[in-house]
Amino acid sequence: MVNNSIQWFPGHMHKAQKEIAEAIPQIDVIIEVLDARIPFSSENPMISELRGDKPVVKVLNKRDLADPEMTQLWIDHLEKENNVKAMAITTSQPQEVHKILELCRKLAPHREEIGKNIRTMIMGIPNVGKSTIINTLAGRTIAVTGNQPAVTRRQQRINLQNGIVLSDTPGILWPKVENPHSGFRLAATGAVKDTAMEYDEVAFYTVEYLANAYPEKLKERYQIEDLPESDLEIMEEIGRRRGALRAGGRVDLHKASEILLHELRNGTLGQLTLEKPEMITKELIEVEIETARKIEEKIKKKEERRKRYLRNKR
Repeated sequence: MVNNSIQWFPGHMHKAQKEIAEAIPQIDVIIEVLDARIPFSSENPMISELRGDKPVVKVLNKRDLADPEMTQLWIDHLEKENNVKAMAITTSQPQEVHKILELCRKLAPHREEIGKNIRTMIMGIPNVGKSTIINTLAGRTIAVTGNQPAVTRRQQRINLQNGIVLSDTPGILWPKVENPHSGFRLAATGAVKDTAMEYDEVAFYTVEYLANAYPEKLKERYQIEDLPESDLEIMEEIGRRRGALRAGGRVDLHKASEILLHELRNGTLGQLTLEKPEMITKELIEVEIETARKIEEKIKKKEERRKRYLRNKR
């Protein structure tokens, strides 16, 4: 696989990370918003490092776009971690969003017992719907929403007037997404800007996964009776079916890629989840092996440079 590690860390994200680290000691419960279609890839490893053993509510948002069976598997998987509660919601159902606060109360009963506000902090990578959740909880428009990543730029505290104070944070990505699979999935769901990776490569990766995990959905949506074997042939077939053609009848693969990714993102392709818990273990082992190989290569080059330097010195 091409190593498509995303490096996307604007200045305001670096500042946000510092601010979060300073604020966390005063927080009782962390609310981490994830994309239900990519619960692992949309988790920020920096949050795990920063939170220590503080309780976390992991909110799998956009459940209406994800495979319900897979969502339940992910909830069970996430709750194996100490002090973690997980739930799935869609922001189109406000009553589901308000259940987040019920979980926060269960995780910090000591604050209510002494008549103090529960201090929560909401986090999440860009474009997971964090701002919509905040506005729903507050009952008014406080956070700017948008379908472009990284809309929120600064931290703010919101008193929800119900015994809970919510600190909002900018959507932060970590400095580098090491797992290339996660990079593709983040790009496929629109968590990173479309300029961060090659659009066509993202579509090819996505269609290959869908052909294995959800072949019937592809067949049904694009009226393909028998799916071709290769990702290229499937993308060409989608292009032909949807009229994405150039002069001479050649398929415009960029246009076909746009069609596939837009229909994945808006749910037209159906309820899809792009990763399973068991896949992640294998991928993380791959990343470790690749990291070790790079370190070894670096040491080897350094040693070669040192030998060359000594030879030239003679």
